[in-house]
Amino acid sequence: MTLSSRGATAPARRSGVWRVSPWLYLAPAILTLVVWIYWPLVDALRLSFYQWNMLPTSPQLFVGWENYQRIFALPKFWQALRNTGIYVLGLLPLSVLIPLAIAIYTHDLPARWRNIYRAIIFVPMIIAPVVAAAVWRWLLDPGYGMVNLMIEWFGFDPVKFLADPKVAIWTIIAITGWKLIGFSTLILSAANANINPSLIEAARMDGASKWEIIRDIRLPLLSSSVLFLVMMTILLGAQWSFTYINVLTGGGPLGATTNIYYLLWDFGFSTMSVGWGSASAVILFLGFGAIAFVLFRLIDRYSFHDN
Repeated sequence: MTLSSRGATAPARRSGVWRVSPWLYLAPAILTLVVWIYWPLVDALRLSFYQWNMLPTSPQLFVGWENYQRIFALPKFWQALRNTGIYVLGLLPLSVLIPLAIAIYTHDLPARWRNIYRAIIFVPMIIAPVVAAAVWRWLLDPGYGMVNLMIEWFGFDPVKFLADPKVAIWTIIAITGWKLIGFSTLILSAANANINPSLIEAARMDGASKWEIIRDIRLPLLSSSVLFLVMMTILLGAQWSFTYINVLTGGGPLGATTNIYYLLWDFGFSTMSVGWGSASAVILFLGFGAIAFVLFRLIDRYSFHDN
């Protein structure tokens, strides 16, 4: 091989290495996604057409669309779906509207007091959900719970927060919202603090009132963060409440607190019906995937930025 041919192959080798190197860096992340995300999705789709009780010695019986037909014919499924909608609608004020008001109206506090209130409001978020559920079970006990003792002190009858079908679901929503308020407030507070102060000062010099500044400047510039929290609540609100349903009510009373996530877990791990659980997971994935697609389109359309 001549000197010129050696010089020609060296850059080719280097360019080949540079083409392969990015994929080598991405390989661990891609492998993780395939193993933990995409392969379970494909396997869940496959198992949704089978009947199996998860025992290694038990055969997997192919039943076709029978699992889907039985789930759609199950009254419990439609009750869980309706409850999921109630969870989403009930959580939106607690995860979006109240944190938005707190973030806006506490923005002008002195820095020291603002940090203190943020620390206090974020405390529920760092408490383990199971621990929080155990504390709330004690607080809401109809016999000796602190909440009912206060209600009796005002002359009212004790409330069965976790045993009354009409009250239980709103109790779970309130507890879940109590956990989310701090998280949402910090996100909106950070977005509010990122607004260009010169826009606010220019509006004040033009004689705009505080409400006009909020309506015409702050709310439009916070729209992307607000829509993001709305999307998170719609897609994950029922999932966030799973721990409290599992610990406090077990889906009862009379299925009043069951949502689609708890029903999926019940099919897969309580009754050991892998086919039903996988079919529920596929329905959930397709339904919320379609909702997510619509929400992303709405965010792109209605978000407002100052640049």
